[in-house]
Amino acid sequence: MRDYAAVLAGRDFRRLWLGASLSTVGDGMTLVALSWLVLDRYGTGLLGLLAVCATAPVFVGGLVAGPVLDRFDKRTVLAADSVIRGVVVASVPITAAAGRMPSWLPFAVAAVYGLLKMVPMAGVPAAIPDLVDAAGLDAANALESVGYAVSGIVGYALAGTLVAAMGAPNVLALDAASYLLFAVAARTVRRPLRPYRDPVDAQAATKPTRRQSLTWPVRDRVLVVTTLAFMAFNVAEGALVLVTGPWLAKDRLPGGAGMLALLLAALSAGELLGGVLAGAWRPGRDRVKAIAVAQIAAATGFLAVLAVPDRVTVAAGFLLVGLCGVPMTVWAQSLRMERVPARMRGRVFGTLRTLMQATPPIGAALVTPLLRQGDITTAAIGMSLVAGLPAVALLLLPEEVRSDGSGAQTRDLTLAND
Repeated sequence: MRDYAAVLAGRDFRRLWLGASLSTVGDGMTLVALSWLVLDRYGTGLLGLLAVCATAPVFVGGLVAGPVLDRFDKRTVLAADSVIRGVVVASVPITAAAGRMPSWLPFAVAAVYGLLKMVPMAGVPAAIPDLVDAAGLDAANALESVGYAVSGIVGYALAGTLVAAMGAPNVLALDAASYLLFAVAARTVRRPLRPYRDPVDAQAATKPTRRQSLTWPVRDRVLVVTTLAFMAFNVAEGALVLVTGPWLAKDRLPGGAGMLALLLAALSAGELLGGVLAGAWRPGRDRVKAIAVAQIAAATGFLAVLAVPDRVTVAAGFLLVGLCGVPMTVWAQSLRMERVPARMRGRVFGTLRTLMQATPPIGAALVTPLLRQGDITTAAIGMSLVAGLPAVALLLLPEEVRSDGSGAQTRDLTLAND
């Protein structure tokens, strides 16, 4: 816990983290409130359209967010993003109160949410290395993961309660306020988060060409293999969370919706515990090996669904997936921060997180035909193999490649004085 205390003692990181966590509460509330608003006013048929509006723009927004974060001060980008989202979300309660809310507005709000979703998801990790020292990266990244987990749960729970008490439009007014508070938090970070440039006296020798900047991440074997491993793991997790969990709760386990809530709560509990442990214990020099071992351990959790109808064992499997999945995420994020040149953090984090966000629906699509046939055995083994086999590729990397921190790439860079 000493590492957490040291990181949170930093005023700038503490403000950014608290603001981002509060904004994540708003994200959860926004999705629930918009879904209920559409369901209440327009019926079930348009919920699918709302989901498309909230997810389809994420890929485009993620590819644009990275270059913007690398070109401008991240404080300004994060604050502007929050203000825009806050104003857009606030348009629903304002027009609803006036009795003039157009039918297309909830879908437009969802589209803006999806388009800008990757700005904080890429901007916060891109800013962390500027706000904490190298020894605090794991703790800072663990706090980010814990903040997302806790804030998401709180946001969903609050929205469910408040929508019934005060109506969906008024809940969206609270959501808008949470975004504006994050904007204030970002602007009160004192340390400049401006673009990095090479030192003037070394610029000619070290400044990469545009083509080198675009291809450098692809030439880093550790970044490529870890990214592919995480994309595969997210395919399996998408299959588990989006389809297998609801199917189990409905057809194979007693309890119905309550059982689904129990399974998701077990996953979240594992994520919280895993985040705390990941920040409290730092792996040694071979961080890649630690990531691979954690991923293989998490992959075994998918096999627990074979224990149906034993709901305790199945829930334990969900817990294990979360418990081991978050540490590998935390350590991999620290690894990227060490290897990625500072001037490219926005682009790299934006691209990588966009790619990883795109893979869970693939798992959902792949597992659905198996479950329709009741073939839980093939589904469980398939999820486990998809999640675990890519981690073996990490272990097969030469030790000198796995242990190369490439931190020198970032140490040779200085903050531009605008």
